[in-house]
Amino acid sequence: MLGEVHSLTNDFPEHEAAINKLKETDSAFLDSMKEYDALDKKIRTLELNGAPIGDDEMHQLKHDRAVMKDALYKRVVAG
Repeated sequence: MLGEVHSLTNDFPEHEAAINKLKETDSAFLDSMKEYDALDKKIRTLELNGAPIGDDEMHQLKHDRAVMKDALYKRVVAG
């Protein structure tokens, strides 16, 4: 779906408390999450503007977002 928000708390609401705790106590996690959120916003903006970039470039951005989300998720569930 175009323009869908993929924030960690949106995609993993069952881990919201753990995500918020990490944001408060782990500056590296917070920095990574900010980077992830910025990339997610960039992708949403591009999608809503008719994706004014090439397909390969958009696929790369989405791949990068997925890799970042996986790494953040692993940190969340590791506690």
